[in-house]
Amino acid sequence: MTYTASDLHYLTISQASELIRDGKLSPVALTRAFLDRIEELDGTLTSYITVLSNSAMAEAQQAEAEIQSGGYKGPLHGIPIALKDIYDTQGVRTTGSSRIIADRVPDRDATTTARLREAGSILLGKLATHEFALGGPDPTHGFPLAKNPWNIEHIPSGSSSGSGVAVAAGLCMGSLGSCTGGSIRGPAAFCSVVGLKATYGRVSRYGVLPLSWTLDHCGPLTWTVEDTATVLQTIAGYDPKDPTSSRAPVPDYSASLGQDIRGLRIGVPRHFFFSDDPRIDTEVKSIVEVALTELESLGAHVEEVEARTLEDSDTAQAVIMLAEAFTYHEANLRSRSQEYGEMCRTWFSCGGLFTAAEYVQAQRMRNVMKREFSQILQNVDVIASPTMPRPPARFDESDPMSPAQSISFVGAYNMTGMPALSVPCGFTSAGLPVGLQIAGKPFDEPTVLRVGYAYQQHARWFEKRPPV
Repeated sequence: MTYTASDLHYLTISQASELIRDGKLSPVALTRAFLDRIEELDGTLTSYITVLSNSAMAEAQQAEAEIQSGGYKGPLHGIPIALKDIYDTQGVRTTGSSRIIADRVPDRDATTTARLREAGSILLGKLATHEFALGGPDPTHGFPLAKNPWNIEHIPSGSSSGSGVAVAAGLCMGSLGSCTGGSIRGPAAFCSVVGLKATYGRVSRYGVLPLSWTLDHCGPLTWTVEDTATVLQTIAGYDPKDPTSSRAPVPDYSASLGQDIRGLRIGVPRHFFFSDDPRIDTEVKSIVEVALTELESLGAHVEEVEARTLEDSDTAQAVIMLAEAFTYHEANLRSRSQEYGEMCRTWFSCGGLFTAAEYVQAQRMRNVMKREFSQILQNVDVIASPTMPRPPARFDESDPMSPAQSISFVGAYNMTGMPALSVPCGFTSAGLPVGLQIAGKPFDEPTVLRVGYAYQQHARWFEKRPPV
C-alpha cells in the first residue's frame, strides 16, 4: 500500500517502523508530514510549546542515511515523537509550562530522552503540560492550554495534556508523559489513546522535572498497546543516575501481546469504582461494564474484590504530593510567588502547611495500601476499573482550585507503585472518550499489556479517529 503525505499521520508506530525497515517509507517524508500537520492544526489545539522543525528534519535525514547504509537500529528508528515539556533536552528549552523557568535550556538530556535518541527516534518538539505537572488546567500560568481534539471546548485532562492531544490528533506518533496522580492515564482516557504508568522504578526519572519524588512515574502515550510496548522497551531499565530506578530485568514487552487471556483473573473493586457516589458518571460506569463483559467473552474471569484503602487514597496522596512539591519549590515560592500561576502557587503553598506527623501518617497509610493490594494480587492477575470517573469536562466548567469536583480513580496506583494502563473503551452519547484502566503486580507490565491488547483487538476503538 502506498501512503500519501496527507494520511501518514494515521500510521501506528508498528506500521511505520515496518515500512521504514523495508525501505518503503522515508523517515524524511514521514517527519515532513507530521510537521505539516502540526503547522495546520496546532494553532487551534496548542499541544506544542516548542516545535523543532529544523532539527527534526536534520534528524530524519540522518536516520534515513543510516538506514539506507544498513544501520537500522530498531522499531523507533525514523519515528517522529514528542516529549512533555518537563523532560530535559540538551540545547532545547524545558519550561515546565511555568514563567519560573520559561527560558531554562538544559545542558544534557534526560535519560529517557537520550535512550529515545539512541534508538533513532525523531524529536518533533516539546509538549504542553499543566504548570510543573500539577493538575489543571490553569489559564493564569502564562502558557496556552492544550485542547481536546474530540471536542475543543473540553479539557484533555492533565498534566500530560499536550502528550495526549498530540498523539490523538496525529501530531506525533508517540509521546512521553509523567504521572504523579494520574497524569498519563487521565489524558489517555480523555483523548482516546493508550497510556501506561510503568511500575515505580521501571523508567528513569533522571532529567525529568519533579513534582513529588516518591509518587512521580514516567511512561508512554501512543495510539495502540503494541506501540506503548515498543516505546517502553526503549526507555525501561536501570539508570545509575536515578537512585530510585530498579535493577529488575527488563522483559520483552511485545512477547505477551497476542496471547489469549483465557483463565486470567480480573478483580474489580465495585464498591469504590462503581459506587453510587454522585461524582461518578453513570454513563461511564455503563460503558466500562460493557468492556468488562467483553473481557469475560474473551475467556477472562471477572470477580469482585475489596480494596478498602481506596477510600483514603486521595487524602494521603494529596498530603504526600503537596508536601514534597512544597519542599522542591519553597525557595521560589518565598521569593517569586507571583510568577507562578494561581493554581500552583496556592496548592504548593498548602503543602507547606502539613506537619511532619501528617506526612508520616500519609506514608504509613501508603504502606497499608501496598500491603492490601499485594494481598489482592495474590488472588487475581490484574485489577480493572474506569480510568476516570467522568467524561472530559468543558473548560468553562473545570475549576482546578476545587478538589471536590471529582474523585480520583488513578492516584491509588501512584501510591502503590503498580503499573497501570488506560485503553480506549468507548464514547459517551455526546461523543466524548472513556477509558478502561488495567493495573497489575509491580514489574508485571507484560500481563497488563496482554490484557489491554486483547481488549483493544476485540473492541477496535483505535479505528476511530478524532474529527480534526
